[in-house]
Amino acid sequence: MTTDPTSGNAPPPAMLRLSMTPGIGPILIARLRERFGSAQAVLETPLTHLQQVQGISAERARAIHAGVDDSAVEAEVREAAERGAAIVTLEDATYPPLLRTIPDPPPILYVRGSIDPADAFGVAIVGTRNCSAYGRDQAGRLSAALAQRGLTIVSGGARGIDTEAHRGAIRGGGRTIVVMGAGLAHHYPPENEPLFESIVRDGRGALVSEFPMRAGPGKENFPRRNRIVSGLSLGTLVIEAGEHSGALITARLACEEHHREVFALPGNVDSPRAAGCHRMIREGWARLITGAADIVEALEGSEHLLAGAMRTAAPGASLFDPAGRDGAGEAGPPPSIARLNLTPSQQRILDSLDGRAVELDELSARTGLPIHTLQADLTILQIRGLIARTGLSAIERRAK
Repeated sequence: MTTDPTSGNAPPPAMLRLSMTPGIGPILIARLRERFGSAQAVLETPLTHLQQVQGISAERARAIHAGVDDSAVEAEVREAAERGAAIVTLEDATYPPLLRTIPDPPPILYVRGSIDPADAFGVAIVGTRNCSAYGRDQAGRLSAALAQRGLTIVSGGARGIDTEAHRGAIRGGGRTIVVMGAGLAHHYPPENEPLFESIVRDGRGALVSEFPMRAGPGKENFPRRNRIVSGLSLGTLVIEAGEHSGALITARLACEEHHREVFALPGNVDSPRAAGCHRMIREGWARLITGAADIVEALEGSEHLLAGAMRTAAPGASLFDPAGRDGAGEAGPPPSIARLNLTPSQQRILDSLDGRAVELDELSARTGLPIHTLQADLTILQIRGLIARTGLSAIERRAK
């Protein structure tokens, strides 16, 4: 699933043309592809047949038939190539599997940097732009701790909490994905240009957008951006969000439409910046968390989500249910996939396990790791299918 923007491979022109057609958005493209099988088939379908699809009026059908000027498509491809961006379509195997499962996945993704298989273990961190020192500190602390456990941090690149989340992931030695509310020809906000460029240059993740390369950061773009932030992630953590914060839109999408985990960090009871987080917790649709271990523990229950998403993208290549497993077998996942992005402590744990079950205290003695670190890393290794828990506290390495 690695996306290489330097590969020079042009995207299937049919999907790019369809996505550039005025009045045709992600939902209509999904309906058309479901009915006719592919973007190319849509472009070749007679007008009368197109109009049989819900939402396709005679005017929209004519727009699809008229198509987009070749020069506009060529200019978009050229702009992406010049700026080192790959164009990934919903019909490509490299399209992120979790994002593929949301109700309205973007037909086109522009990507600078790389989206790796390990990025399927994503956690979104979002919050207010006008954050407090407490919010900045917590965003950095939690993102670094999650990154150290092998999770990719996803956020929107905005000022405040988003920026601290991306920086924390880098400090933690992990990966981060920036979902932009503008085309990749823009750096928005401009003061984050050094951060964004370092993510790409140093191989620490990717900059992602569904908007054409030269699209500006319009206010209407950010709700659309938010669904991608959630869609790329197993769960969303909100840190400091007011009652009407855009971060709550992301959290609502994660909870109600994407059926992902939602977490909230409590703040000062007198702070309006924390009012949205407290309401989420009070209403019961977000888990209260105080540390990275709370998030890791909760994500253990999301195994079925990621396994299903991976099977949809590439049958037999699941990070949990490996090739050849049909529900009856117990073969472990391919090491080339499941071992991606392991931290040194996680690798030390695997190296310390032999063919028999080991109690937690004994494993701690073997590895020299404290119990709290061991517990967090064991959860990640279990999610990846590399270990299994037997009995109350015994751990064993799964067969390769």
